[in-house]
Amino acid sequence: MQKIIFYTVITLVAFVANLKAQTADISKNSEDWSYRETVDGSYRMGSDTSTEFSNQNVLTIKSIKKDIKGFGNIMQTIQPDLYLGKTIKMSGYVKSEDVKSWAGLWMRVDFYKEKVLAFDNMQNRAIKGTTDWIKYEVVLFVPNDATSISYGVLLHGKGQIWFKDVIVEVVEEIVQETGTIKGREQKPISFEIRAKQIGDQITSITNEEKNALKVEIDKIDNQVSEGTLSKNEADELKLKKAKERAKNIESKVAVQEEKLNQLIQDKIDGKISDNNEKSKRGGTSIVFGSSPDSIGEFHRQINLSSMKVYNGADDFIKKQSKRTTSQFVFALGLNNLITEGENIENSDFRVAGSHFYEWGLTYNTRILKNANLLHVKYGLSVMYNNLRPTNNRFFVKNGNQTELQIAAVDLKESRLRNVQLVFPLHLEFDFTPKKLSEDGKTYFRTHNSFRVGLGGYGGFNIKSKQITKYELDGDKIKDKQKGDFNTSNFVYGLSTYVGYKATSLYVKYDINPLFKNNTVDQNNISLGIRFDFN
Repeated sequence: MQKIIFYTVITLVAFVANLKAQTADISKNSEDWSYRETVDGSYRMGSDTSTEFSNQNVLTIKSIKKDIKGFGNIMQTIQPDLYLGKTIKMSGYVKSEDVKSWAGLWMRVDFYKEKVLAFDNMQNRAIKGTTDWIKYEVVLFVPNDATSISYGVLLHGKGQIWFKDVIVEVVEEIVQETGTIKGREQKPISFEIRAKQIGDQITSITNEEKNALKVEIDKIDNQVSEGTLSKNEADELKLKKAKERAKNIESKVAVQEEKLNQLIQDKIDGKISDNNEKSKRGGTSIVFGSSPDSIGEFHRQINLSSMKVYNGADDFIKKQSKRTTSQFVFALGLNNLITEGENIENSDFRVAGSHFYEWGLTYNTRILKNANLLHVKYGLSVMYNNLRPTNNRFFVKNGNQTELQIAAVDLKESRLRNVQLVFPLHLEFDFTPKKLSEDGKTYFRTHNSFRVGLGGYGGFNIKSKQITKYELDGDKIKDKQKGDFNTSNFVYGLSTYVGYKATSLYVKYDINPLFKNNTVDQNNISLGIRFDFN
């Protein structure tokens, strides 16, 4: 180890003149608390020493810019050793004034920089507006793989908050976690990943100490330039600082080496089960309908209804949270005609016997980058509208008129089918809340909550066909008559749907009359169930 120190000292001193300047970190430290903000100069953070809070240890975050982007954050990071395998609660009192967006206590349990093991920032129960002192709590389970615990309070957007009496304590296991990422749901981290992270930590320690030495050397060089230190004194001081940093590297690396040795011993003793290959395979599932909220890290899911394949959790989140997603649409239900001047209860067509079907492919694009409410939904659909006349009647084309006539035989079936190719367009309101991935990043999903669509469609009538069935002299006869039946060539109408997740109640109405030349307009209307398989 002495050789390592010697070589490290020589390397650090030899290359110190060539080290480059580091980017300034927009964070400040005060005692045990660190102050961080997304954009420097957006907030005033620190102790509030006003008369109102005399003899109290009160910290505050106050916005000082008119246009605030991001958040201000007061935080601490502690070692998890005393809390491994336990449930902990962070509590504190918060007071707010004119908070426009939101604020909250937060706590996060990390495995190095590789993975967030548990997380809660109160965004689903946020502090808003103006409130007096209220005690808030965040509860997380700390997995045995944890390497750090961070906690604090944050203010997003404009306003001011104060907080005090922050306590982190162990609570009973029966206390439920409040986190959006729950520690109890985390699987043990594999031997390979843990070993790699320890190696990365050793590299990080070395780099941090080298950068810290660079800052110290720069200060010494400045003193030489100002004439407060001689060159010989500076060289001696530089060597002293280099030795101190090398000793820091030795002591800190020794801790990581001890962790690595213990990890290897646990592996040898069989305390670490290597199920990495099994988890990589992950299995394959076949789904018809809506996909679940998440799938396993290495699990493959084949969704037959949406015709999509997801290869693992990352691929699932990536495809589900894209700004533009695609859906396979299927709808069915009742179909009828609204005749001008008549009540639909007196319709010429069987209510229970007249049906519609629709198949289509749609694209759904989120309009706002950072909000999930508004979407534009567009695509291509094929609609089948079937009408079954009452009273043993069928359609007859009489010049430019199309009318119903009573058949001379007993019709077992009488149906007019119109097939249309249309381009639907809807403004969709999707109330699916934002999600948090395991690494704490925000992403959006669609078709996972209450939805409302308002819009319409336009297209072409591509085929009309009448089917009749009857018996004649004991023979069963089926006639198919193809033609335009004087139907409108162009189709356009209004449609709306309201539902939850993939399933919606669906209504569509043709503004154009079905028969373009009839003296009385008859417009197609459909009511049914719609499935948007995402």
